[in-house]
Amino acid sequence: MPTKTSVLRDEIKQTRPFSSPAHEALVSILRTAAVVQRHISQVVDGSGITIQQYNVLRILRGAGSAGLPTLAIRDRMIEEAAGITRLLDKLETAGHVVRERSTPDRRQVLCHITPAGLRLLAQLDEPVDAANDYALAMLDDAERRALVELLGAVRAGFTSGRTGNR
Repeated sequence: MPTKTSVLRDEIKQTRPFSSPAHEALVSILRTAAVVQRHISQVVDGSGITIQQYNVLRILRGAGSAGLPTLAIRDRMIEEAAGITRLLDKLETAGHVVRERSTPDRRQVLCHITPAGLRLLAQLDEPVDAANDYALAMLDDAERRALVELLGAVRAGFTSGRTGNR
């Protein structure tokens, strides 16, 4: 009798079964994240910035006029960015970000979004919102809320240091 293959195994052309349901779930999360990220990147890339740079600009817009230190930006990013200084260099060169030394602590660099950066984000707001809606259009609101809760539980397991099974 033939073995039933999962949609994920078919999609990634995997011939062997996953070693466990946990392994399949993890690969599914990673694959889905990559597909959605490519989708959003297509919208953002047309504006001349990367999705990571877009994330930095959104963080700085949310910070308002107070700005944020470089490491606070890095800690808030969706995707870990080892090269946060390079990201900021490129955004500063493009005129989207300014950096200044903090007055009380000269070692700390505060970053602020510029009016040009705000204009760029304003241009991207509608197309990115549309791309976000499209990415989850196949789910209703209850399913989206359930997905957010389930993914939150996965992340909480990592931040709480919990290991093993329930």
